Amino acid sequence: MHLEGSCHCGAVSFSLESKHPTPFNRCYCSICRKTAGSGGYAINLSGDFDSLIIEGTENISKYHAKIDGGESPAERSFCKTCGSALWLWDPRWPKLVHPQAGAINTPLPTAPELTHLMLEAKPDWVPLEKSAKDQCFDAYPEESIEAWHKRLGLER
Repeated sequence: MHLEGSCHCGAVSFSLESKHPTPFNRCYCSICRKTAGSGGYAINLSGDFDSLIIEGTENISKYHAKIDGGESPAERSFCKTCGSALWLWDPRWPKLVHPQAGAINTPLPTAPELTHLMLEAKPDWVPLEKSAKDQCFDAYPEESIEAWHKRLGLER
């Protein structure tokens, strides 16, 4: 599926191809919550890094989160003008890019179920809004974005 996205102020726009465009998870970890979270969690997608086309690269800032006293190799891209979280790219998985669902302008498919992850980091003020089909995990689940889409027959 072809996805188009942008920051809030329009200084950065991007497009990419995704076989896994359904917003399937809600991550409650402190990094996602504090850098891209709304509602106390963040939602990312999966896309093909080689298909990523960016306009306004001069308006992008990058952040490497602090994890266990060190710096994460994962690179979080933001608009340096308005602060919108755009995507995450990690050199350990160089063929993938993970755009933030909130930065996507293309209508996205509705998820038939959600995966709530990193619940051990969820603040008390954030309600856990889940359906009977949803899966919940205190840490990271073993099922990947790709496996979730395949299991539910949602690959595009």
